[in-house]
Amino acid sequence: MIAQLIFIALLGVGGFLAYKRFLFVKRNILMGRDVAMEGNAADRWNTMFRVALGQGKMFTRPIAAIFHLFLYLGFVIINIEVVEIILDGILGQHRLFHGIGGVYNLLIGAFEILAFLVIVGCVVFLIRRNVMKIARFHWREMTKWPKSDANIILITEIALMSAFLKMNAAESILAAHGVEHYVNMGNLPISQWIVPFLQGFSDGALVAIERFCWWFHIIGILAFIVYLSYSKHLHILLAFPNTYYSKLHPAGQLSNMSNVTNEVKLMMDPSAQVVEDPLAPKKFGAKDVEDLTWVQLLNAYSCTECGRCTSVCPANQTGKLLSPRKIMMDTRDRMEEVGKCKDAGLEYSDKSLLGDYITFEELWACTSCNACTEACPVNINPLDIIIDLRRYLMMEESQSPESITTMLTNIENNGAPWAFAQADRGNWTKE
Repeated sequence: MIAQLIFIALLGVGGFLAYKRFLFVKRNILMGRDVAMEGNAADRWNTMFRVALGQGKMFTRPIAAIFHLFLYLGFVIINIEVVEIILDGILGQHRLFHGIGGVYNLLIGAFEILAFLVIVGCVVFLIRRNVMKIARFHWREMTKWPKSDANIILITEIALMSAFLKMNAAESILAAHGVEHYVNMGNLPISQWIVPFLQGFSDGALVAIERFCWWFHIIGILAFIVYLSYSKHLHILLAFPNTYYSKLHPAGQLSNMSNVTNEVKLMMDPSAQVVEDPLAPKKFGAKDVEDLTWVQLLNAYSCTECGRCTSVCPANQTGKLLSPRKIMMDTRDRMEEVGKCKDAGLEYSDKSLLGDYITFEELWACTSCNACTEACPVNINPLDIIIDLRRYLMMEESQSPESITTMLTNIENNGAPWAFAQADRGNWTKE
């Protein structure tokens, strides 16, 4: 009974901390302005199943995709076993589902194979990050915390899966010895290789090992869920809504601002019929996170920090400061700052996303080519945020690079981007 009470208390504390944090993240996302969603639900469900559930875009880099698939399937399927552990802890039972017979043994065997594949995948990713030192994991925005975050998650998953396998190995020996409560789970494909290392232990020691691994596994999972909500690995959950709400129209199609479009229509024809958009922003573009849409803020929290976007960015490849990954990380960091200030009742308008987090040089380095959006495995669109920040600079503060200012002046004066009068524009044909 004491063990049950301790378990229920831990479950309650972990659940409360995770719930509180998820409410904070939800509130931060919804601080963004509302936006009309185009397309139909069927297309959105199809995108979500293909990109998030089916890992469709991961396989543009097949080797990494295969090992990521090990982690993905392991995380999803092994959680079925976690349901049994939670019920065992609450009810004071042991192997509650064992009564279903041979199917249970097959499931445990499958879970063991998946656990082993998760360990293999994590080891490979640790080597890629820390031994091979793949460049995109070490660019300037990947400071101490982003680097540590990935390693913490990988090492934690190895420890949790190892505890699961060791727990099964200890239990199989105890069941063979006829110790009460312990059950025979048939042929265990992975933990059977651990059994020889535990054969010399007494039954009491094996019970201690099994119980320690059981508690370590479930407490580790509860801690993992809480940590997940602070980590970049929140994408495990948010990838699904993020892909569902991702853009359906062509990637290169920019969204016009309805209030600007209406002004142009009225200038061309004062009698034109225009429809006011209730979701039209109150200002041109975006200066801070509250000026962005909630979909853009969801994008920021869904970022996996994998760096695929930055690795294909032509501006970044030519040495410019722009990193699409940094745009998303900066947006998320600013959201966190604003959210904490709101909770504490503090002023936060002395800083903004534009200028304090994302510099003008980064914004104007973007070529709007959409390579970053195409490369993102969860359909994040950094270009949307870049365009809105540019709009604010251009339309609210009249700030732009000299080359763009010259082009706009020429259009205004000459009706074309070039510094030639309209009367001289055809002179090149005379020769």
